[in-house]
Amino acid sequence: MALKTFRALTPGLRGKSVLDFSHITADSPHKSLTTGKRGTGGRNNNGRMTTRYRGGGVKRRLRLIDFNRDKDGIPAKVATIEYDPNRSANIALLSYADGEKRYILAPIGLKVDDKVMSGEKAEIKPGNALKLKNIPDGIDIHNIEIFPGSGAKLVRSAGMLAQLRSKEGQYATVKLPSGEVRMLHIDCMATLGQVGNLDHMNIKYGKAGRKRYLGIRPHVRGMAMNPVDHPNGGGEGRSKSGGGRQHPMSPWGKLAKGKKTRKKRSISDRFIIERRKK
Repeated sequence: MALKTFRALTPGLRGKSVLDFSHITADSPHKSLTTGKRGTGGRNNNGRMTTRYRGGGVKRRLRLIDFNRDKDGIPAKVATIEYDPNRSANIALLSYADGEKRYILAPIGLKVDDKVMSGEKAEIKPGNALKLKNIPDGIDIHNIEIFPGSGAKLVRSAGMLAQLRSKEGQYATVKLPSGEVRMLHIDCMATLGQVGNLDHMNIKYGKAGRKRYLGIRPHVRGMAMNPVDHPNGGGEGRSKSGGGRQHPMSPWGKLAKGKKTRKKRSISDRFIIERRKK
């Protein structure tokens, strides 16, 4: 997988780079594994805007991804490697021996016609899913459950990987991509390997229009506004004081940088061995 660049025939092409989709083997998704996706425009169920600068964009269909990997002991063959507009990682279509088809996140090294499996009998190779208690220490993993049977919530973005450090009693110690080291129950499922599509982080959009395709509208700095519109607005020229208020704030006066948002006594604190911020 590599990035494709362009000759600078126009200003938009000068800095543009896109992924080389030569590894993608299907032009359209498996229809029965998709569903409609409605854009929110940054609004909640009451119609009130909760996130600014969202709206528009190209219509997408949601791919139904198997985050549980609960078809234990049934081998599957990789039918296609596909692009998913709803996430940074690519997805793989699995065709199981019993005829069922499911999507999973495509790890590095997974190719068409490869065999994958989940459960205790699965081999230690990328794409296979096992419980943490069945995975050797030091192995790279992704797509990890927080609670047994809840479906994977951790380490799902392109290029991400976690490392299984050790197991003791009913808990395993896992180092996450953020640097946090935490305990997870040994019955939690995880997929072996590293999430693919590493070059996603190196994409350069080149022009504002490509961000509009993604549903991202122009972002206006609070400092560029008037005092009536934003707490950081106003001042003669560039003013970091923002009308006498020194700290960056949201339009509603809440601190925007530095304020800790985690609960002081969160239930999951006892599972965190080492914080990501030391």
